[in-house]
Amino acid sequence: MEEIIIPIVVVPVIFFSIATMLKTISDNSVRRRIVDRGVLDENVKYLFVKQHLDFVPNSLKWGMVMVALGLAVLIGKLAPSSFQEEAMVSAMFILGGTALISYYFVARKFKEAEENKRDELAV
Repeated sequence: MEEIIIPIVVVPVIFFSIATMLKTISDNSVRRRIVDRGVLDENVKYLFVKQHLDFVPNSLKWGMVMVALGLAVLIGKLAPSSFQEEAMVSAMFILGGTALISYYFVARKFKEAEENKRDELAV
Protein backbone atom coordinates (compact mmCIF):
# COMPACT_ATOMS: atom_id res chain seq x y z
CA MET A 1 0.00 0.00 0.00
CA GLU A 2 2.90 2.37 0.70
CA GLU A 3 4.09 2.04 -2.91
CA ILE A 4 0.76 3.44 -4.09
CA ILE A 5 0.52 6.28 -1.56
CA ILE A 6 3.94 7.79 -2.25
CA PRO A 7 3.29 8.74 -5.91
CA ILE A 8 -0.20 9.97 -5.03
CA VAL A 9 1.25 12.37 -2.46
CA VAL A 10 4.56 13.35 -4.08
CA VAL A 11 3.28 14.21 -7.58
CA PRO A 12 0.61 16.74 -6.43
CA VAL A 13 3.02 18.34 -3.96
CA ILE A 14 5.63 18.85 -6.68
CA PHE A 15 2.99 20.13 -9.14
CA PHE A 16 1.52 22.67 -6.73
CA SER A 17 4.93 23.90 -5.58
CA ILE A 18 6.01 24.48 -9.18
CA ALA A 19 2.70 26.24 -9.93
CA THR A 20 3.09 28.47 -6.86
CA MET A 21 6.66 29.40 -7.80
CA LEU A 22 5.64 30.26 -11.38
CA LYS A 23 2.73 32.40 -10.17
CA THR A 24 4.96 34.28 -7.72
CA ILE A 25 7.62 34.91 -10.38
CA SER A 26 4.98 36.04 -12.88
CA ASP A 27 3.31 38.42 -10.40
CA ASN A 28 6.64 39.94 -9.43
CA SER A 29 7.67 40.50 -13.06
CA VAL A 30 4.36 42.25 -13.82
CA ARG A 31 4.77 44.47 -10.76
CA ARG A 32 8.36 45.30 -11.75
CA ARG A 33 7.27 46.32 -15.28
CA ILE A 34 4.55 48.58 -13.89
CA VAL A 35 7.01 50.29 -11.55
CA ASP A 36 9.57 50.70 -14.35
CA ARG A 37 7.00 52.37 -16.62
CA GLY A 38 5.81 54.65 -13.85
CA VAL A 39 2.14 53.81 -14.34
CA LEU A 40 1.39 53.85 -10.64
CA ASP A 41 -2.03 55.26 -9.84
CA GLU A 42 -4.97 54.28 -7.69
CA ASN A 43 -6.13 51.58 -10.13
CA VAL A 44 -2.98 49.46 -9.88
CA LYS A 45 -2.48 49.98 -6.18
CA TYR A 46 -4.30 46.70 -5.50
CA LEU A 47 -1.44 44.79 -7.15
CA PHE A 48 0.86 45.77 -4.33
CA VAL A 49 -1.59 44.96 -1.56
CA LYS A 50 -2.24 41.44 -0.41
CA GLN A 51 -5.35 40.12 -2.14
CA HIS A 52 -6.81 38.74 1.06
CA LEU A 53 -6.14 39.58 4.64
CA ASP A 54 -4.85 36.73 6.75
CA PHE A 55 -6.61 37.04 10.06
CA VAL A 56 -5.76 33.45 10.88
CA PRO A 57 -2.59 31.84 9.57
CA ASN A 58 -3.06 29.40 6.73
CA SER A 59 -0.70 27.04 8.51
CA LEU A 60 -3.31 26.63 11.25
CA LYS A 61 -5.78 25.24 8.70
CA TRP A 62 -3.31 22.75 7.29
CA GLY A 63 -2.11 21.81 10.77
CA MET A 64 -5.68 21.01 11.77
CA VAL A 65 -6.21 18.96 8.61
CA MET A 66 -2.96 17.01 9.10
CA VAL A 67 -3.81 16.23 12.74
CA ALA A 68 -7.26 15.06 11.62
CA LEU A 69 -5.76 12.83 8.93
CA GLY A 70 -3.29 11.41 11.44
CA LEU A 71 -6.15 10.59 13.78
CA ALA A 72 -8.00 8.97 10.87
CA VAL A 73 -5.03 6.71 10.13
CA LEU A 74 -4.85 5.79 13.81
CA ILE A 75 -8.58 4.99 13.86
CA GLY A 76 -8.15 2.91 10.72
CA LYS A 77 -5.31 0.93 12.26
CA LEU A 78 -7.35 0.27 15.41
CA ALA A 79 -10.34 -1.00 13.40
CA PRO A 80 -10.82 -4.74 12.83
CA SER A 81 -8.77 -6.05 9.91
CA SER A 82 -11.83 -6.85 7.78
CA PHE A 83 -13.02 -3.22 8.05
CA GLN A 84 -9.63 -1.47 8.28
CA GLU A 85 -9.33 0.23 4.87
CA GLU A 86 -12.94 1.40 4.79
CA ALA A 87 -12.66 2.78 8.32
CA MET A 88 -9.46 4.64 7.49
CA VAL A 89 -10.80 6.24 4.30
CA SER A 90 -14.13 7.23 5.83
CA ALA A 91 -12.41 8.61 8.95
CA MET A 92 -10.08 10.66 6.72
CA PHE A 93 -13.00 12.31 4.98
CA ILE A 94 -15.02 12.84 8.15
CA LEU A 95 -12.17 14.17 10.29
CA GLY A 96 -10.63 16.20 7.43
CA GLY A 97 -13.99 17.84 6.73
CA THR A 98 -14.53 18.48 10.42
CA ALA A 99 -11.12 20.14 10.66
CA LEU A 100 -11.91 22.45 7.72
CA ILE A 101 -15.32 23.36 9.14
CA SER A 102 -13.84 24.11 12.56
CA TYR A 103 -11.13 26.23 10.89
CA TYR A 104 -13.89 28.22 9.19
CA PHE A 105 -15.46 29.07 12.55
CA VAL A 106 -12.08 29.95 14.09
CA ALA A 107 -11.18 32.16 11.11
CA ARG A 108 -14.58 33.89 11.21
CA LYS A 109 -14.16 34.62 14.92
CA PHE A 110 -10.69 36.09 14.36
CA LYS A 111 -11.93 38.13 11.38
CA GLU A 112 -14.77 39.63 13.41
CA ALA A 113 -12.38 40.47 16.24
CA GLU A 114 -9.98 42.14 13.78
CA GLU A 115 -12.79 44.16 12.19
CA ASN A 116 -14.04 45.28 15.61
CA LYS A 117 -10.50 46.35 16.54
CA ARG A 118 -10.15 48.23 13.25
CA ASP A 119 -13.50 49.97 13.79
CA GLU A 120 -12.45 51.04 17.30
CA LEU A 121 -9.23 52.53 15.94
CA ALA A 122 -11.11 54.37 13.19
CA VAL A 123 -13.38 56.12 15.69
